[in-house]
Amino acid sequence: MPTDLAGGAAGTVTATVERGPRIAAVLIAFGWHLVINLPAVLGNWPQYRLPWVVGAGWLVFSAVGLVAAVNLLRGAPSPTWPLVGVLLLVDVLVFACTPASLVFDSANFGWATLGWFVVLLLWGRRIPALVAVLAVGAAIALVGILALRGAGAADLSRYAMAVYGNATLPIAMMIAVNLLGTLAGSTARAAAARTAIETERAAAGRMHQSRRDRLAALDRTAGAILTELAEGRADPADPAVQRRCALEASRLRRLIAESDDVPDPLLHELRACVDVVERNGLPVDFVAVGTLPPLPVEIRRQLAEPLTTTLTAATRWARLTVVGQPDEVVVSLTTPGTSTTTAEPGGTGDTIGRAGDDFSAVAGEVEYVYEENEELVWVQTRWRAA
Repeated sequence: MPTDLAGGAAGTVTATVERGPRIAAVLIAFGWHLVINLPAVLGNWPQYRLPWVVGAGWLVFSAVGLVAAVNLLRGAPSPTWPLVGVLLLVDVLVFACTPASLVFDSANFGWATLGWFVVLLLWGRRIPALVAVLAVGAAIALVGILALRGAGAADLSRYAMAVYGNATLPIAMMIAVNLLGTLAGSTARAAAARTAIETERAAAGRMHQSRRDRLAALDRTAGAILTELAEGRADPADPAVQRRCALEASRLRRLIAESDDVPDPLLHELRACVDVVERNGLPVDFVAVGTLPPLPVEIRRQLAEPLTTTLTAATRWARLTVVGQPDEVVVSLTTPGTSTTTAEPGGTGDTIGRAGDDFSAVAGEVEYVYEENEELVWVQTRWRAA
């Protein structure tokens, strides 16, 4: 299976597995911001130096978190670093407006909530990015504490505990989510690889059985003419017997050519048929135009088989033309008309046209057309992409 398909399957599974953790991260961030921070801000409103700045900061935090949450749940990218910068700026302003007595309180909401909103913005990124932002937040907090409360041992101890508490859970969640995504992606890729192997194995088995069936059919038809020749019931000098032998040889050569690893399998198989009739002295003008797209064996077989009988029945000359395009392949054969010329769709062995007939039939994805008059026989097969 192509790498891009495996990667796409892994990405889909990873996104599905992460859906729950993403919702949980959003609920934690906004739950903390609404249930813990909002009552603390409203309850301590008069104590702030500039309450309206703190209120505006709370709203800005909410807006940034909303943008990050919506994009995260939709799988859309966010302007990560500009929004992280906005959060850090609000954190600085809230510190500047918070009195010394509330520095370690939920009223100083920027410090405690920064980590969870940054998780929403940095989702799926490497852990060092989150650690770096939290380190900047911790540096802002240290400067604020030193400026507001001094360098007391008790305050520094509380600061260290607060830094540990504010950073541990967001980092732990980010690590868990990254590990979960990695595990889900590797599991999906392994499952896709197993499916591809099983599909290829089944296809190879079907192709092998098809080749065995065709070989058995050739054994019956070619064996019949060889038996008639050996028993003297068929005359090697009879043109009809010669055409039968050429037809069976052409089919056998094409069956062998189907398994060759060549750049243009259809041209290779047609050349094998042309080679048989050229060995009998028939001049064949073989022209290929354009680039052929990759075609499965069944399509190549349906394109080549209907021309085999007409080609082997030709007596003076033949012109075989192949035109290839990305979404279409046309194979046509022109040869002088004779009373013995026959045509067969799909290699069934049934004679379906003689002089004066004009008809077309569709075999699978390949269209078959046969026309004959007193002067020329024209046979065409055409494949069009679905």
